[in-house]
Amino acid sequence: MLDVTQVKELRRIERYDNHVAIGAAVPLTDAFAALVAERPQLKIFANRFAGLPVRNSGTMGGNVANGSPIGDSMPLLIALGANVVLTSVRSHREMPLEALYTGYRQNVIAPDEVLAWIKVPLPVPGEQLKAYKISKRYDDDISAVCLVVNLRVAKGKVEHVSIGAGGVAAMPVRAVQTEAALRGQPWTLATVKQATATLRGEFQPISDMRASAAYRSEVLGNLMQRFWLESQGLQQINLENFDVKELA
Repeated sequence: MLDVTQVKELRRIERYDNHVAIGAAVPLTDAFAALVAERPQLKIFANRFAGLPVRNSGTMGGNVANGSPIGDSMPLLIALGANVVLTSVRSHREMPLEALYTGYRQNVIAPDEVLAWIKVPLPVPGEQLKAYKISKRYDDDISAVCLVVNLRVAKGKVEHVSIGAGGVAAMPVRAVQTEAALRGQPWTLATVKQATATLRGEFQPISDMRASAAYRSEVLGNLMQRFWLESQGLQQINLENFDVKELA
């Protein structure tokens, strides 16, 4: 067994013109801080990842390499268009994060390779990004469903969209069919309804102790509708935006 968490080269965060490179051994707390620095709207999502001791000791590289279908960082990184860099004494190779996985906790990492870097593109003007986590407890719990939508609209049409999902397949996944249903279409309620139906039909989740398959499919579509409502300015559907005042 080799512990790579103290390899200084893997504990760096480097910012470039177009992306942030996060070393695989960077603690989750620092990795999320780097993402939140570029996209402040991710702060609440980052704070809901496990608990503080786990975020301080665990690494984003470990979460990614583990490949759990309910690991929260992967749907986010997929929606952000992140690439991973695998390295060995032979060479190194780079690929989209979703291409890393081949099945349940299975990946393409060769026996002599390590996950070295996670490269996350910087935000671009007009980016609309929302990350949703559904779990039984609000704090310190594992997701039943995770959905992250990253979308840009230009001249009333969807110019770019990337969607990452967790808890709905054997591995973290990209919703490629739903992206295709949105790309180039007018950003209207009719388009969103079609995308919602596509999203619900794109995956075949299982039932387990966290949620039933039917619940997961239903919630997945509901989150797409929630994204639409928030894009139209509706904010009071977010628990974080409620201001509960004491009644006299």
